Amino acid sequence: MFPAFLTTLLFAFSAVTGTRTAKLFGAAEGNFWRFCVAAGILAAYAHSLGQGIAGPGFAIFFVSGCIGFGGDVALFQGYVRIGSRLTILIVQTMAAPFAAITEWVWLGNALSGQEILCALIILGGVGLALAPGEHIQVDRRTMAAGVVYSLIAAYCQGFGAVLARKGYDVVKANGAEIDGITTAYQRLLGGIVVTGLFLLFVKRREIMERVGWIESDVEARAGRIGERGSMWRKGWYWLVANAMCGPAFGVSCYQWALLYKSTGVVLPIVAMTPLLVIPLARLFEGEKPTKRSLLGGLIAVVGAVGLTMTAG
Repeated sequence: MFPAFLTTLLFAFSAVTGTRTAKLFGAAEGNFWRFCVAAGILAAYAHSLGQGIAGPGFAIFFVSGCIGFGGDVALFQGYVRIGSRLTILIVQTMAAPFAAITEWVWLGNALSGQEILCALIILGGVGLALAPGEHIQVDRRTMAAGVVYSLIAAYCQGFGAVLARKGYDVVKANGAEIDGITTAYQRLLGGIVVTGLFLLFVKRREIMERVGWIESDVEARAGRIGERGSMWRKGWYWLVANAMCGPAFGVSCYQWALLYKSTGVVLPIVAMTPLLVIPLARLFEGEKPTKRSLLGGLIAVVGAVGLTMTAG
């Protein structure tokens, strides 16, 4: 269970550094470049001490990364429509049930009654801590779209985790072995493909200007180049920190946890990530936690301790 808790801590730091990265680089560009930095870090290990892109489970891990990391695209669509708090609430509380149900139907790995109860306690605590305190002022159509995007992100996160578990089964069935860092690297390659394609879509006009397909404004283009240079000078360390805490070491610990425990056990613990963000936000951003968030955190911790004891 230690890898799952370590994942939660790293993901919490990833959330704080990721906020700075997104503000400095933009959501699409920051997300892509953090994956590239993380891939470089993991590749150094995977191609020296690990298995690189070899192994019977590579295809499944790659697709798992495409789906799991591809859910970040839907995640940010939820942010702009219904805000980060409600989006995170939906994603973090729904990813675990989605994964557990999918793994039960597909792989036959059912949870015990005690594990289900503890998981529900964790998710209930997260929901209490993160539920918006007042009605969000958006129209019904925007609200519905934001909820749908958030549910898509939650399912992508959950299904990506289940695919990773399936990949481990394939590796074991072929008498092979693979470590968590190599698995994270193989999954991250899929994430780079998806986020890279999305970045190309977002930057399509700028790309067409560069290749001469459409006329470009010389002054505007020069301004963008200057802004990009300033962006990298001010934010490279935030991007590197985010890459290390999230897709590099965070995801490596995540895969380490999935190597030994089912998604229905791992994901509820990882769902506590936003609760750990509360003190970090207090430290870095001066946000004071509410009594409800502290109560929800306490409930989630009690559930996590119970889950640890029942899961062994």
